[in-house]
Amino acid sequence: MTEVASNHQPGNLLDLGAFVGELTVEDDLPSDDISLEGLEQELQDCKTDDVVATILSKGTKLRDYTKDVENNLRQIELDSIEDYIKESDNLVSLHDQIHDCDTILSQMENILSGFQAEIGSISSDIKILQEKSMDMGLKLKNRKAAESKLAKFVEDIIVPPRMIDIVVDGEVSEEYMRTLEILSKKLKFVHVDAMLKTSKALNDVQPELEKLRQKAVSKVFDFMVQKLNALRKPKTNVQILQQSILLKYKYVIQFLKEHGKDVHVDVRAAYIDTMNKVLSTKIRAYIQALEKLQLDIATSNDLIGVDTRSTSLFLRGREPLKNRSAVFALGERINILKEIDESALIPHIAEASSKRHPYEVLFRSLHKLLMDTAASEYLFCDEFFGEQSMFYEIFAGPFSVIEEHLNTILPNCFDAIGLMLMIRIIYQYRLIMSRKRIPCLDSYLDKVNISLWPRFKMVFDMHLNSLRNANVRTLWEDDVHPHYVMRRYAEFTASLIQLNVDYGDGQLELNLERLRMAVDDLLVKLAKLFQKPKLQTVFLINNCDMTIAVLKEAGPEGSKIQMHFEELLKSNTSIYVEELLMEHFSDLIKFVKIRASEDPSSGSSERPISVSEVEPIIKDFGSRWKAAIELMHNDVITSFSNFLCGMEILRAALTQLLLYYTRLSDCMKRIAGGSSLNKDLVSISSIMYEIRKYSRTF
Repeated sequence: MTEVASNHQPGNLLDLGAFVGELTVEDDLPSDDISLEGLEQELQDCKTDDVVATILSKGTKLRDYTKDVENNLRQIELDSIEDYIKESDNLVSLHDQIHDCDTILSQMENILSGFQAEIGSISSDIKILQEKSMDMGLKLKNRKAAESKLAKFVEDIIVPPRMIDIVVDGEVSEEYMRTLEILSKKLKFVHVDAMLKTSKALNDVQPELEKLRQKAVSKVFDFMVQKLNALRKPKTNVQILQQSILLKYKYVIQFLKEHGKDVHVDVRAAYIDTMNKVLSTKIRAYIQALEKLQLDIATSNDLIGVDTRSTSLFLRGREPLKNRSAVFALGERINILKEIDESALIPHIAEASSKRHPYEVLFRSLHKLLMDTAASEYLFCDEFFGEQSMFYEIFAGPFSVIEEHLNTILPNCFDAIGLMLMIRIIYQYRLIMSRKRIPCLDSYLDKVNISLWPRFKMVFDMHLNSLRNANVRTLWEDDVHPHYVMRRYAEFTASLIQLNVDYGDGQLELNLERLRMAVDDLLVKLAKLFQKPKLQTVFLINNCDMTIAVLKEAGPEGSKIQMHFEELLKSNTSIYVEELLMEHFSDLIKFVKIRASEDPSSGSSERPISVSEVEPIIKDFGSRWKAAIELMHNDVITSFSNFLCGMEILRAALTQLLLYYTRLSDCMKRIAGGSSLNKDLVSISSIMYEIRKYSRTF
């Protein structure tokens, strides 16, 4: 056994050294039973084994160590047997206890098995109860749904006695409106719900509902006829009646539209006819009242180029003279555009003040009333009837009344400024209606605008032709001050320019340019009738200066035409300055222009300038220059209407005179022996002093 044990530890063969030789291997063992596979690995593992390392370190032989191990094992076995014998009673007791536990566990197993069976039975019962509960819940849900539908059906189809009493015997009021809403729902329910067609309850209820519908439609129709008759009464405030009464009962129109279409058509037609007549009557009466307040501004003879002396005094007797200026000047008439949204005139109050107004004031008042009435009616039709298109049927009459009035007024209107004011009023009212987003007057205002522009163009062309065809001999007056035709033109042009400031109408600007060309031609023709060129020039200067002054008041938009007259004024001023100086200092000016530019020392001139040639001019100037300047001053004062313009011209003339005299002085210095005339020369400072003296008056 020891040998066998030794054979089973091949891991120590190489490391045991000399101990290997002491081992005996049985010769009868066949070499085929011994396998050295893995021997080397086992020997490597033994190197790290603590027990093997200890044995080798002590030098103990393997056989002896094996015997020690076997002896130890045997001893341990004997000790274990002794311990077992000592504990035999405890083991028997332990065995009994285990047996008792096994018995108890067996009983518990039986009990738990019973419990398991009972729990399985309870689970089955619970599942059955759950199925029954779900079935009962579904039945309850179905019954509730059926009850809800049935309750709604009963509620929708039943006709309460209270509703019958209100519809049949009640007065049209807010409660009546609520009852009509309930009746409408029942009528819709009867006609819409397909289930009712197979319902026996329908046969009982439908006749009653039809009777109620007919009664309600009849009562509502009578009510609306009564209210429409109230609109026809004189002095009725239509808008207050609409807003405070009719709108409270707007549901009746919806009820008629849904359940009494024929009656609804009749009510609609009756309302359109009533309002058409009422508004037409009121507007016609308002126009007649306004006509009593009208102030005629212009007639067909009130044209720019017409001679005022040729117009019959009998034709002008119907207007006060203070209103004649309004024919061509805008003046305070422009305030109508600043008061565009003011309330319309109240005729009896305006008539009590005995004040008359230009037609554009009445025109604005009429259209302000129309705009307010139209906006109110348009919104009422939309809210009460739910139709905006009704408005145009209602206002066909009022529009016709106003158009008839305008067709009477416009052919006799020769007030171009008033016509332009009316065009601007229409433009402003279109903007107001656009801001309110109420388009009901768009087509009407366009139509009025289209009728105003041709009339304005015709009257404007009458003014233009009056200038082109003017009789110059008749218009001419032997007076160099501004001509009344030019004043008319200036005021008329400034007025139209002012009315075009915020509008930029290119067509109007083109017409004004045509008018400017015509007045230019007429002005030149009138100037040529003066015998003296100087008077012609003074006439042109006075008229240009007056025109510029008037145009400046029209604002920056007048700059184009204004610049033309400023250029004309500038050129004529230069001409006048030369003419004025030639009148008093002709010899001096001729000499300076012809001879002063020659150089006496060059010898190029055929006749050199001599002292004798210059001396008379210098002495003449020195003897009378102050008196001549005084005469020039008096001439300017009497010739020019505008004092400031005259003094500006005088200063220009004196400045030019100073330039001429300076050139003469310079020329004299270049003449041989010219120094002998120094005593006769007037000093430049003296001339400057005189110029400043007259400038102070300026």
